[in-house]
Amino acid sequence: MNDRDQVVRQVDRIVASHGLHGSESLCKLLRYLTSHALDHPGAPLKEYQIATEVFGRPADFDPQVDSTIRVQAGRLRSKLTEYYASEGADDPVVVELPKGTYVISFHHRPTPGRNGAGAHPASESAALPATNGWRTAFLVASSLLALTIAALAVLLWAHRSGESALAGETEPAPAAFQIFWTPFLTGAQEPWIIFSNAAFVGRPETGLRYFNPDHDTRNLIFDHYTGVGEVLAVHDLDDVFGLLRRRVRVKRGSLFSLDDVQNNDLIFVGSPSENLTLLDIPGSKDFVFQRLTSGARAGDLAIVNLHPKQGEPATVVASPSNSPLAEDYAIVALMPGLNPDRSVMILAGTTTFGTEGAVEFVSRPKTVSELLAKLSVSKAGELKPFEALLKVKVARGVPVETELLAVRTRTP
Repeated sequence: MNDRDQVVRQVDRIVASHGLHGSESLCKLLRYLTSHALDHPGAPLKEYQIATEVFGRPADFDPQVDSTIRVQAGRLRSKLTEYYASEGADDPVVVELPKGTYVISFHHRPTPGRNGAGAHPASESAALPATNGWRTAFLVASSLLALTIAALAVLLWAHRSGESALAGETEPAPAAFQIFWTPFLTGAQEPWIIFSNAAFVGRPETGLRYFNPDHDTRNLIFDHYTGVGEVLAVHDLDDVFGLLRRRVRVKRGSLFSLDDVQNNDLIFVGSPSENLTLLDIPGSKDFVFQRLTSGARAGDLAIVNLHPKQGEPATVVASPSNSPLAEDYAIVALMPGLNPDRSVMILAGTTTFGTEGAVEFVSRPKTVSELLAKLSVSKAGELKPFEALLKVKVARGVPVETELLAVRTRTP
């Protein structure tokens, strides 16, 4: 097996590891950096190239105002350190992402050979006097103790590095984030992210469909699934609050109760059609989700603009289900909770990709700044309840561009 095969095989092993399994964005980044390093040895990589080619960012991506790539690279760096301090401690190939660069490196771990300093030939071991057995045992035990201490030190360093990244010590939070997310930074409790997980019946191996109360019994409900957009949305929000030195709690909508509303700041991810708890709390008043009851799109979920201004659409609906999804629509809404001292934010599209687009919109300094400008907000404490309507362009299942269509301010 040549060196390239060894590297590819090692990367496959890392991607399948406990630390990276399920982290689609980090796995995608690792494979991209590996391919670049193998195909273009020594060639530099720019943030813009990674942002547009790996994460589908638009052509106007500006790394000066959007720290996404730096954050992702830092997380990947920490994950690699954790991997080699645990699962990969004995792996023959070491994959590293040195600080200050996006060019990944590989090297073979030194293996004590027959003439290596760490090993004695069998003949020499057999010739050792029996009276020196205690000395040999002591040396072996000392070596094992040293290795254990070293491993613990690496694990502790990796853990602290992860906490430092979460605390935002390596990357200051953009000013736009500090203004926009202020309502979720002042409470004694961590804000909660409530993601949608609709009620299905059936089984994954035989097929799932939405629960129909007219035909299905509740004991058949299978509510362990959610859309890919909601999953990636939680990841993006976790990164944002990491920069803001704030932890978050995550809970699926089917386990959420109204008692949770009283004492917590809440961020709902997913439309009311799937995040059913939203139906029981005060919701948006200008841009509302409704099922169309007539016309060619009857039955489809739409967002209705109840008070359209000149040039604004009255009703918006995603691409038809019988064609590739090219566009979706979403809302971003900030409002007081049932407890007026607490805040609620809704980030919801008519499909999972619209939801992902809405969360990406509030997770990028550039678009957050755009929204703040529309709301005439320039400093922390000025942001009041509002609703915003977004148009999300989708390409091959990935939101690639989000346009702010309309904004409304609300009185608490």
